[in-house]
Amino acid sequence: MLRAPRGLAGAAFLKLAFAARIMAREPTVLLPELRSLLASGRAQLIDVRSREEAAAGTIPGALNIPVSELETALQMEPAAFKALYSTEKPKLEDENLIFFCQRGKRGFQATQLALGLGYKGARNYKGAYSEWFQKED
Repeated sequence: MLRAPRGLAGAAFLKLAFAARIMAREPTVLLPELRSLLASGRAQLIDVRSREEAAAGTIPGALNIPVSELETALQMEPAAFKALYSTEKPKLEDENLIFFCQRGKRGFQATQLALGLGYKGARNYKGAYSEWFQKED
């Protein structure tokens, strides 16, 4: 059995091993699939950028919940969520709950958070808004 080194090297090894495990499980969606899901109405899209970033432009139909508010929002009672965000709260079993940000890091963090809270269909749009904006038709 492989043993982790001790001390600082051991801590770095464990962080790397943990990150590798999370990355291996990262459920993602790429642009062609995202377009198909949006066209068919089978995706719930959440923009986790700041309100200022989202106000400057977002993917049509996306709900803006800044990543700093996401954990609280996903744990709200459905009525409180609807009152605050004017839409139904995602259900734990919903498929294609897709998070995105500007470049991918916050979208990844949001996806991991949602998965940790039990949202089985949480996915990250890996291309993020920057790709959407570049390839917008």
